[in-house]
Order: sequence, then C-alpha cells, then structure tokens
Amino acid sequence: MAGDINNVGQSGLSYVDQLKQLQDKSKPDETTGKQDLKQEDFLSLLTKQLSQQDPFKPVSNDQMIAQMASFATVDGIGKMNNQFETLNSSMTSNQALQASSLVGRDVLIPGSTGVKTGDGQMAAMVKLPQAVDSLMVRVENQMGQLIRTFDVGSKPGGDSRVVWDGKDQNGNPLPAGKYNVKASGLLDGQAKEFEVSTYANVNSVLLGKGDGNVLLNLAGFESPVRLAEVLEVGKA
Repeated sequence: MAGDINNVGQSGLSYVDQLKQLQDKSKPDETTGKQDLKQEDFLSLLTKQLSQQDPFKPVSNDQMIAQMASFATVDGIGKMNNQFETLNSSMTSNQALQASSLVGRDVLIPGSTGVKTGDGQMAAMVKLPQAVDSLMVRVENQMGQLIRTFDVGSKPGGDSRVVWDGKDQNGNPLPAGKYNVKASGLLDGQAKEFEVSTYANVNSVLLGKGDGNVLLNLAGFESPVRLAEVLEVGKA
C-alpha cells in the first residue's frame, strides 16, 4: 500500500520540499539555457518518499496510480509540444520555399500607398460595393498634394483594377517614390470613397523571428509584409 507522499519522511523534508530543492539546483544555466530536471528525477523523488512513508497514514493505490499518471501526462504534453514545434518549423520552411517563387512578381497588399518605380506605371485595385457610372481616381504624393485626377468610366461591382500612367495632370512623368491612390464615385446619388489596395514587387522572402510567419520584402517599402496579408499574386 502506497503512503502519503506529502508526509515528512526520515530525511525531515516533505516530498514537495525535496522537489523544490531539486528544482532550485536544476535552474537553467545562464550560458546554455538548459534545464536538467526530467521526469526521471520526479519519479526518483517519488520512489524515495514512498520508501519513507508513514505506515499509519496510508493512502489508496488509486491515489498512487493517479500521481504516476500525472507525471506521464506532463511528460506526454511536453513531447507533444516539441512535436508541434517541429511541425510548425517544417511548415514555415515549406511556406518560405513556396513563397520564394514570388520574388520578382507583383503582389496585391492592403493599403492605398503604392510605389512607382522609374518612369513606369502604378496599379491599384478598387473594391466596389456595387456598379458605378463614373469611377474617379485621385493620385496624391506623400505630402497629400493632389497631382493627378482621372476618370476610368463605369465599373461593375466587385474588384476593379485601375492603372496610373505615372504622369501628372500636364502629362509630365513623375519621379519614382510612394504615392497614394484614392477612388470615389456616386452611389445612390451620394459621393462615396472606396477601399483601395496597391501592387508591389517582391524583392526577397524571409522567415519571421520564430513566430511561424513568412515575410516579403517589397520594393520601396521599409518594413516587410506578412505573406498572409497578400490579397493577390500577379501573373509571372
């Protein structure tokens, strides 16, 4: 019959006290960060305490089995967590490998700020709740100054791609840099602003800092964008 493992044994210390002492001795090394306390240590303490049990205060075998099962459960959870970490690392690596095919391609990301490169164009996507007769597009610089307005005509409801040719109102090419694209139109006789997303070119792909995210470095953007935020991938 198993004894109460919380009782004080011949050593004068309870099982809990001995466990605390062992935990203090097995704190992670500051240089290696390793933890030496394992399930075997807990079982060793339990066995030692049982050998010093008080025969006048026994407990049932069911309680003993429950205590052993608790150790096994904790160990199993630890192993399962390690397996999940390995699986997550593998999935992240696979995502990064797949995302590497995006390098050099355009992706659609949330936000009305896009990057114009050289004398080229800049594309955006406008989300329309319903069809509009006249979709007006405004292009502003980073200072908020209006530099171009143009009408792209009637558009059906849904996503509509619009392209700015990179020129100002007088037809002069503008320098490379960031520009804001805004879109508006009449819905039920009232002027409405619509949600705009912009395209950006992928420079490189990198893994997140242990958080399982795959990040994309985009041309003209200081901060990377999570792969999960990409709304659309342009054609190769």
